Amino acid sequence: MTATSLSPAIRDDVKALWDYHDMHHDARRCDVGIGLGSHDLGVAIVAAELFNARMFPRLIFSGANAPTTIERFPQGEAVAYRDYAIAQGVPEDAILIDAKATNTEQNLRFSRALLAERGIEARSVLLMSRPYQQRRAYATCKKVWPEVDVVCRSRSLLLDDYVASIGDAKKVVDMLVGDTQRIEVYAERGFAIAQPIPSEVRAAFVRLVAAGYTSRLA
Repeated sequence: MTATSLSPAIRDDVKALWDYHDMHHDARRCDVGIGLGSHDLGVAIVAAELFNARMFPRLIFSGANAPTTIERFPQGEAVAYRDYAIAQGVPEDAILIDAKATNTEQNLRFSRALLAERGIEARSVLLMSRPYQQRRAYATCKKVWPEVDVVCRSRSLLLDDYVASIGDAKKVVDMLVGDTQRIEVYAERGFAIAQPIPSEVRAAFVRLVAAGYTSRLA
């Protein structure tokens, strides 16, 4: 049976990673919103909410498919997000789609190209992602699009509520562990700017790896 809540034995370590990846940015008006594709429909939920709150006039959804999303979104991540947003009242002509990106660097590079093709200048971007992808999205954007002002947002859920919304605690922990590793590895590979990793976060990461949460390690 799939566990839908965190074990008390690991909860403190998972919370340490969860808090680290939250950039704690306040939402503010930006030139464009970009929703990064994933298995989490929460990205589309927060994107629709922020568009309807007039936080940006133009919205891009970016994402093809990955092994973790093909069954849930067979039509593709970006297309599924667009369909949801339209159902929430976002005008179809306000949405651009990139259905080819398969990683965060491509999400941003392809989105930037879409804007350039249409002559749209973006000096500020509101990036919407899974909660634990915020820091990596920020670091990647500052590497590939350094001149843009970046605000990161996710659906506002507490850790336990987020795990319940996904319905698979191990999947969430595996993804958190993987994203923590990628903060350092991707900076070393030149894909993102470096980010500090506090000692308590590094220690929590090591313990979770030792406990077997390794399926999303690079």
